[in-house]
Amino acid sequence: MKALILIDVQNDFMPGGALAVPQGDEIVPLINQLQEKFDLVIATQDWHPAGHASFATSHKGKNEFEVIKLDGLDQVMWPEHCIQNTTGAEFHPELNTSWIEAIFRKGTDKKIDSYSGFYDNAHLKSTGLTGYLKEKKVEELYFAGLAGEYCVYFSIIDALGEGFRSNLIEDATRALNKDDYEKARIDILRKGGKVINSTELPSN
Repeated sequence: MKALILIDVQNDFMPGGALAVPQGDEIVPLINQLQEKFDLVIATQDWHPAGHASFATSHKGKNEFEVIKLDGLDQVMWPEHCIQNTTGAEFHPELNTSWIEAIFRKGTDKKIDSYSGFYDNAHLKSTGLTGYLKEKKVEELYFAGLAGEYCVYFSIIDALGEGFRSNLIEDATRALNKDDYEKARIDILRKGGKVINSTELPSN
């Protein structure tokens, strides 16, 4: 069984949003077309409490996009984004959510960030996504969404670690930084993942 995992297709990651991914909105129509090709569609949602530790505003004197050490982990200082129950945290209004069977929220712990849809950044807490997929007897995952070198990349790496065959649908994702995305892409391939185009998907 194969599943499509939609990563953080949320307003704050769209042009005009608090943490805008360039051309992030361009993938929404394609994602809508892709959903009917899959047995199962799952979405993740960045869902931060106010004052989250990953926000630059939570650290006096720190600037947005600066990297600091937070409990021993590298942490990018992000603009405030995807705060629970705000418009920015909602899915893009044109995203067809009728196919989505379950939504897994991440980044809910105020003290630690969570790029991956499977675990927080320290791998201390699971979102439950692995167990859910295994219960559904899913063997192969296809990933799309935002941003390519962060939440999409880390989700794929964790999926590979959990034993799922994993594919990045490259034309259905966008990145914040092209150079960082290229490094992430190479690492996905090195660790056994595949990078494909949506046209390579079966038509069913």
